[in-house]
Amino acid sequence: MSSITLIGTGNMARTIGTLAVAGGNTVEVMGRDQSKADDLAKALGGGATTGKWGAVPAGDIVITALLYDGVVPVVTWYGDALAGKVIVDISNPFNATFDGLAHSEETSIAREVAKVAPAGASVVKAFNTIFGHVLEKGRPNVFIAGDNTQAKVDVAAFVESLGLRPLDVGGLKMAHWLEGMGLVTVSLAGNGVGHWDFALGVDEFTG
Repeated sequence: MSSITLIGTGNMARTIGTLAVAGGNTVEVMGRDQSKADDLAKALGGGATTGKWGAVPAGDIVITALLYDGVVPVVTWYGDALAGKVIVDISNPFNATFDGLAHSEETSIAREVAKVAPAGASVVKAFNTIFGHVLEKGRPNVFIAGDNTQAKVDVAAFVESLGLRPLDVGGLKMAHWLEGMGLVTVSLAGNGVGHWDFALGVDEFTG
């Protein structure tokens, strides 16, 4: 099983943390508001602990369960405390009208994180194409992207511990397109699908 640290105390942190504890993983919670971090760890149970904001995370895998505009600043703030860690960015940088990405160039939050991450840290994009309530109750595919093979193997093993199917889409450059898939998911909810109770996935056919 994996040891993970959740940076953030919102809905996605709670959902991933709940699944992680149920999957037998070791979970630590960090938040700017220590009382919220303590409350979330208590709610998760399973021996979940809290760490001090900005300290070296106990988890080998650090999940930044934050809004997109907070991810790069927080990774910058943590600095060398994240050295040697696998940093998982789950954010979606949608613009105000939810019809485009907040960054105009072909980059991603994950790639921007990689620019400020300390030496020895690896960045993986994951979970961003899944609505929180679907992740909580369903068994969606989890698309992952990253440049470090071992980091992706570690994240894939964590995803499998949640009872979910990891699908490697390639290097970290593909994180831009995963963010685009997140946008497509939202657009489908408002148009062709017409509701939020679904997830994008892969069906395989033979013959």
